[in-house]
Amino acid sequence: MTTSVETIQHHIPDNLPTHLQHFIDGKFVDSVGGKTFDVQEPVSNENYATVASAQPEDVDLAVAAAKRAFKDGPWSTMLPRERSRVLHKIADIVESRDDELALLESYDSGLPITQAKGQARRAAENFRFFADLIVGQEDNAFKVPGRQINYVNRKPIGVAALITPWNVPFMQESWKLAPAIATGNTVVMKPASYTPLSAVLWPEIFREAGLPDGVFNLIFGSGGVAGDYLVKHPDVPIVSFTGDSSTGATISTAAAPQFKSLSLELGGKSPAVVFADADIEAALDATVFGVFSLNGERCTAGSRVLVQRDIYDDFVARFAERAKNIKVGLPSDPATEVGSLVHPNHFDKVISYIEIGKTEGRLLAGGGRAEGFPTGNYVAPTVFSDVAPDARIFQEEIFGPVVAITPFDTDEEALELANNTKYGLAAYVWTTNLKRAHNFAHAIEAGMVWLNSNNVRDLRTPFGGVKASGLGREGGYRSVDFYTTQQSVQITLNEAHSPKFGNVEDAAATSDS
Repeated sequence: MTTSVETIQHHIPDNLPTHLQHFIDGKFVDSVGGKTFDVQEPVSNENYATVASAQPEDVDLAVAAAKRAFKDGPWSTMLPRERSRVLHKIADIVESRDDELALLESYDSGLPITQAKGQARRAAENFRFFADLIVGQEDNAFKVPGRQINYVNRKPIGVAALITPWNVPFMQESWKLAPAIATGNTVVMKPASYTPLSAVLWPEIFREAGLPDGVFNLIFGSGGVAGDYLVKHPDVPIVSFTGDSSTGATISTAAAPQFKSLSLELGGKSPAVVFADADIEAALDATVFGVFSLNGERCTAGSRVLVQRDIYDDFVARFAERAKNIKVGLPSDPATEVGSLVHPNHFDKVISYIEIGKTEGRLLAGGGRAEGFPTGNYVAPTVFSDVAPDARIFQEEIFGPVVAITPFDTDEEALELANNTKYGLAAYVWTTNLKRAHNFAHAIEAGMVWLNSNNVRDLRTPFGGVKASGLGREGGYRSVDFYTTQQSVQITLNEAHSPKFGNVEDAAATSDS
């Protein structure tokens, strides 16, 4: 189901900036050499702003400011409670501006406005969570009574490079910013060049909350220039990246020679496995939402739906019918369920996969540009059934509103299909058999598994993948571990009792005897 773009006016946010600058050491600045790039909004694909484009000399300035703030500023040595108060203020401000944030995010990325509001609230919760966590943080101490005490001294590491993706950018930025600064580090953040708009709100939010200058620095630019130079910078010991697997591999290679702390959250081709004994209605709700929400531009999307043959025909028919009735519309329309994809380059990529899919599976819904939208990056929710496990649309990440549905007969076949991909980020299992649910979850090659539930993650749990889906874990205490170093300190409470190597007096006494 679509709504013609002509029937509802596309909402343009108030006070939309026409030029975006870097934010370095508490000041908005252009690139030293004046370089810029254009950014376009995805409904009309028209340019709406120019953006400062960071070159190596701009990255140097940002890193120097962050290093100075870490070494000389108060932030890294503040008591956890003092940093916590600032983070709670940040959360309060983000919550108070959720409407503004959602409008900017929706306008810039094509995300439906109702889903954008949910991401703004999640961003606030990320800061509130880590504000509480650092106050309650405790570390180990070990005693040998009368002889020795050993304890762990946890310290911030230094300058963190945070490189964020273009899907739900503001929330993804908060996901990295909150633990990085909560633990006392300073940061240089580089957002994706497709979606820079909401990032420019951070400086004002941080300034109002009382974050010292230099703790947060923002640069815009390409991954190939600004991102690459930032990752390789000798004064940046921490790199956290979210994006596609090929870029992640490049970053891993670049960071390895300097032994940097590295966290990579990469691509996914996540299976949703539906057994015949599942609650079919609940499984339909979750699997349809799981692949088509956020315009299908989500790393944890259940883009491969594996269905037991006993229920396959009925499930596929009902799934396709729902996909045909999904409301495609303007991102600013509260009724919209699928908006416009982020950029014409990405639109072309998704459409090319749909054309491939027409040779690899049975097309049941969608199949191209959404009806009623002759311009913009609108793709109709697309369903392919009877997809073979060696098909490209089964194996490769499309990152759009496209799903491949495949039948299976046995538990063993389902597991083989689920693991038959280079990715391993998320998985979803639908069955009322408790023993099967747990055993199947344990055997799936995925960093996260949801049993009879949708993609809802407690912030205390680890987030990350295996295989080509990433390296490392963030979330809860895992984020604290990633952004800090743990130093072991030992104290002797009596004589050290060290062997006396090379002691002249002992040697003479031994000789006389």
